[in-house]
Amino acid sequence: MPLPHDLSTSFIGRLRSRDPDAWFELWEIFGPILRNQLRRWGKGRIGVETVQDLSQETLAALAGAIDKHDPSRGARFSTWLLAIAKYTFGDEMDRRTALKRGGGKKPLSIEEEWGSPSPNPGPRDFYEQAVFAAKVEAAIRMTERETDFVDFSVFRMRILEGKSGREVGESLRVSEPTVSRKLASVRKRLRSHMTHVIAKFSFTEEEKEEGLRNALGTNPSKADDALFDEAIAEIWRRQMDLRAEDAAFEYGSM
Repeated sequence: MPLPHDLSTSFIGRLRSRDPDAWFELWEIFGPILRNQLRRWGKGRIGVETVQDLSQETLAALAGAIDKHDPSRGARFSTWLLAIAKYTFGDEMDRRTALKRGGGKKPLSIEEEWGSPSPNPGPRDFYEQAVFAAKVEAAIRMTERETDFVDFSVFRMRILEGKSGREVGESLRVSEPTVSRKLASVRKRLRSHMTHVIAKFSFTEEEKEEGLRNALGTNPSKADDALFDEAIAEIWRRQMDLRAEDAAFEYGSM
């Protein structure tokens, strides 16, 4: 297994080799964020099919530029992805209004526009928080797949659903000390997966330190467990709201 600091390099290698599983993983994790961002920019001017098309075009454009990625330039993954999405959206709006980009001047190529974006200025706070939350959700789902059903049920009920230790114990017919032990075990595994996921989708050292800046350090003291749990629960709720909004828009109920 590669070391954490090698994970993003190996994942980029898989993207460059056109590994379909790697691209599907990228789409599953960050697709909802792209669609949400495109809806924000569209302000009701674009429908669900256009949003879907533009989000797919964004990842297709990323695929076309991945060979040119230069991590030494220090561009954050979130910055890169947002710049590509903004380009595809702007191109669509220009096409719709039949205006030439740049007021008649020769438009920049897509590579000139965002091929090697500067890390400054960075994406807006809400977008960057959404990217981080998507990484945390991916780590939670990875933990669920690799954890015993009862153990993860303890974590889900206690942390994600906010039930008391007593309520969880009564529901699963285990003692409160058992609830605490299982919760600690799942929390430890989640922290490990967060290290893995954050490193995989981080192009810069700043991104790799995101967990610490967001009160989700992967090796905190026991006194930090409550803060960790609270932050995880809040991120999970936001992600579920985002996915619900995404599904509602897709099926035309918004």
